[in-house]
Amino acid sequence: MELADAVYGATARFPAHERYVLVAQMQRAAVSVPSNINIAEGAARASNAEFLQFLHAARGSLAELDTQVEIARRRKCLTTEIHGRLAALLDETGRTLQGLIAHRRRVGK
Repeated sequence: MELADAVYGATARFPAHERYVLVAQMQRAAVSVPSNINIAEGAARASNAEFLQFLHAARGSLAELDTQVEIARRRKCLTTEIHGRLAALLDETGRTLQGLIAHRRRVGK
């Protein structure tokens, strides 16, 4: 959720001509990560295999967002400070997500 909040804050400062493409894609990917990890939807109602599917979808959205953040940096839509913050959150979220995937794989066997 912290990553999604940070993306919304960062994209609020983007130029108007980026709003309908890059901003929309970044926000959609950022929202998709926690949405796919949603415990009520994934863990409580789904089997382990189904929850792993949610986690893999979240990882895919995270990879999309990582690419979009890099594009935004190259287009100079992000300051060095904001890019660094997003990069750190992407890394932290990726490590957490990978740990959760590894745990669910062990539990499911």
